[in-house]
Amino acid sequence: MNLVETYGNLIKKTAPAHPTAAFRMIKTGLYYERFRTKHLADKNIPGAYRFLNTYAVNYVLQALRTPDKTVWTNIFAPVEILQCFDLRCLSVECLSSFLSGFRIEDYFLDYAEEEGIASTLCSYHKNFIGASDSGVVPPAAFSLTTSTICDGNINTFRYLSENRGVKNYILDIPMDNSEDAITYVIEQLKDLIRVLEETFCKPFSYERLAEVIQRENESKAIYEECLTLLRDKAYPSTLTLQMYMLFATHLNIGEPEILTFFKKMHEELLAAPDFDGINILWVHLLPWYQETLQEYFNLTKDCQIQAIEMNLDYREKLDPKDPLRSLALKMINNAYTRSYDRKVDLVCELADLLEPDGVINFCHWGCKQSSGGVMRLKERMQERDLPLLILDGDGMDRRNSHNGQIRTRWEAFHELLLARKGQ
Repeated sequence: MNLVETYGNLIKKTAPAHPTAAFRMIKTGLYYERFRTKHLADKNIPGAYRFLNTYAVNYVLQALRTPDKTVWTNIFAPVEILQCFDLRCLSVECLSSFLSGFRIEDYFLDYAEEEGIASTLCSYHKNFIGASDSGVVPPAAFSLTTSTICDGNINTFRYLSENRGVKNYILDIPMDNSEDAITYVIEQLKDLIRVLEETFCKPFSYERLAEVIQRENESKAIYEECLTLLRDKAYPSTLTLQMYMLFATHLNIGEPEILTFFKKMHEELLAAPDFDGINILWVHLLPWYQETLQEYFNLTKDCQIQAIEMNLDYREKLDPKDPLRSLALKMINNAYTRSYDRKVDLVCELADLLEPDGVINFCHWGCKQSSGGVMRLKERMQERDLPLLILDGDGMDRRNSHNGQIRTRWEAFHELLLARKGQ
């Protein structure tokens, strides 16, 4: 039993009778993890990823320390507006992944199910509900979500709002991009700003929003340059670091630190050696804890993940002079809005840009869109003669992932990719 598992068991033992003490233990664990990532990180990890790792851990730690300045969100929320109020965004997926990092997700999942939450609900949402309802994680000051992609998302946020007394705002994103639809979302954003001003007693600044959007544009432009370099450059990472990219592309996009991160990544990629191993384009979530995938992808010289399509679900430039319209377009024209074919189109575009050796689609337990549309993705990959591996499992609940099955399927796929490369 390793140190993390031992510490996690202690948290689980403490939580039933002393949830506040368990919460302090989680914050203490994050404090030491921040120290580790800053001072004791593996030097084989590129500097940009080490920077992002420390930033992400510290961000979550501060969000938990200051719930009065924290907003529960999904990853598609207009975080640019929240930044203008100096609020921290803590997404359902983010916190659930961190709790899984402590190996305590089973306690919160079981807690949620025992109080009547359906076993079929996405484990990220169920874990978050259990952490909140158990009293371990205190309520945030506000919650904000969108109707994008996830069937259970709105119900989860409504439930948490009613059960924990958190004021909740839901952005309804239309299934078309007409002018009426754009106007409809813009009016919602204006109303959201009004509610945030009233809730946090702070005036909103359009000038500040324009600055955030300008940094977002710069960050995205640099990332696009990085993608071109990732076509044939060696840039080692881990499954966990790949998931941390959601901080850079979604939860904190537009922050000065994120622009710094992308500049560091670009600088390192320019100097990186060539890569002649297996390049993978990943689709959907990553089971960061999965043993076989860690063995093949964590800081190895043979296989690397070039990108996850979720990090590139909207690649267009935003207009700082018309920020609310830009944010409305960003949500309406997200690759996850409307037909699944729009997501498949994005994967094809990225395949053209990155020229990967293969594509892996991970069908996360409870996520109906990832499982329901994967055959359409398979058809399009076959048309392009691009090998696709479909893996089933759970992004954060270890009990729903079977290493033997994943190892068998991945290693067969790996052999196929090696044969196609003549290795």
